[in-house]
Amino acid sequence: MEFKADIGIIGALEDEVREIISRLDNKTTEKVGSIEFNLGELFGKKIVIARCGVGKVFAAICAEAMIIKYSPALIVNSGVGGALDKTLRPCDIVFADKLVQHDMDTSPIGDPVGLISGINRIYFETDERARRVLVEAAAELGVNYLVGTVATGDKFISAKEDKDRITSLFAASACEMEGGAIAHTAFVNGTPFMVVRAISDSADGDACMDYPTFLPIATKTSTALTLALIEKY
Repeated sequence: MEFKADIGIIGALEDEVREIISRLDNKTTEKVGSIEFNLGELFGKKIVIARCGVGKVFAAICAEAMIIKYSPALIVNSGVGGALDKTLRPCDIVFADKLVQHDMDTSPIGDPVGLISGINRIYFETDERARRVLVEAAAELGVNYLVGTVATGDKFISAKEDKDRITSLFAASACEMEGGAIAHTAFVNGTPFMVVRAISDSADGDACMDYPTFLPIATKTSTALTLALIEKY
């Protein structure tokens, strides 16, 4: 029987999807290519959830398979990221209003940094309704948040020069490794999407130490907000 999802959830890590998967009613699993999808119901909605793995290629593979197989009305990429905005602290939240791939660079041939060749876009805008629901949920839960640009690239940002470069080019609030690829994939398929990032580190010289410390706590915050989005969207 064909399963058409109301909402699709993608996380890079097991920690980022485990709690939501555990809450599914009538759960089944199905493998599509290399990706295992968890299907079920939550808050009266049909949900599909997958762990994609780390990085842009894994993220795009997962998003494309999810869209082709389950046609979600909304894709949500939930997880953790590094702070670029100086006001952010561990476990604060960034709701992306747009995504950029900071490592996409054809500037030697005259393009602006971040431009995606073929579709001639730098930024991918998230779903306005999903953002509104998440902002309301954060206020209800007392979670500190920003709405801003999330920058994606295949590099764990821990050096000041990388952080300064991304901030100066894109005025981004947070950095991570999957959201921009999922946004790109969703855009070319005409699928609305949202990206939620809980801050796990400061994307500086202390990032490698902060990340394992704050990952479990930050993940709980992003999961709570994703659950609120599922319920209220």
